[in-house]
Amino acid sequence: MPELPEVEALRDFLSDHLVGQEIAGAQPVAISALKTYDPPYTELAGRSVTGVARHGKFLDIDAEGLHLCVHLARAGWLRWHDTLPAAPPKPGKGPLALRVTLAGGAGFDLTEAGSRKSLAVYLVRDPAEVPGIARLGPDPLAPGFGRDELAALLAGERRRLKGALRDQCLIAGIGNAYSDEILHVARMSPFKPVAHMTDEEITALYEAMRTTLTEAVERSRGLAAGRLKAEKKSGLRVHGRTGEPCPVCGDTVREVSFADSSLQYCATCQTDGKILADRRTSKFLK
Repeated sequence: MPELPEVEALRDFLSDHLVGQEIAGAQPVAISALKTYDPPYTELAGRSVTGVARHGKFLDIDAEGLHLCVHLARAGWLRWHDTLPAAPPKPGKGPLALRVTLAGGAGFDLTEAGSRKSLAVYLVRDPAEVPGIARLGPDPLAPGFGRDELAALLAGERRRLKGALRDQCLIAGIGNAYSDEILHVARMSPFKPVAHMTDEEITALYEAMRTTLTEAVERSRGLAAGRLKAEKKSGLRVHGRTGEPCPVCGDTVREVSFADSSLQYCATCQTDGKILADRRTSKFLK
């Protein structure tokens, strides 16, 4: 799933390629992706793109006051074309969900792989009309988001740390991959209760969060949209690297599987050598 760094890189890419360009049309292909119908998507035609913003994991393309807001979900992506195919897209079982064409012939496709369709597209007059944007917590890379702000958000939390970091209502933009990466840098267990964290641990978590996300954004800056997925994978230290050696200590990266996701961690770096069991069977291996 694209998370804050990849969506920020897409925002940067689209700012360079879209702002000032006139939209010739927006053609929905997968009706399941469309979450709004008023205003109609035909109203984008003839409008110029005046800005591109990011809200957590949402992209927000501003076309003279109409906002095309996109959440790429788990398997969605944006594919840029300097010249779009001449033939109009046809609805069907393919990955294409929406095509946006610019007056000069360039444009982009929103696509989604797999059979589980979660990509969401909204056309609204105010981004706050999108429920997922309206309930977002603060952005962890915002200039005013400091260590004390993080401490205030975590105060009173009763969840485990991994779940808290992934909660978009608490902190915007962090998902499964970067929560693993942040916790590895902070040397903390994903199952650590937030309520048991010390002031020193909150400071370490904040520093790991800022460092991990900032470095990921910088690695992705300037890359074409088509190269961002590969860059994300190459920059990850533990997430998606089950069975490989930890880049810090050399121990084997381990995995905990859930019904529809998994997490990766290093026991030596994060859990004092304890092996976390698959939680479908037990909390810990004794």
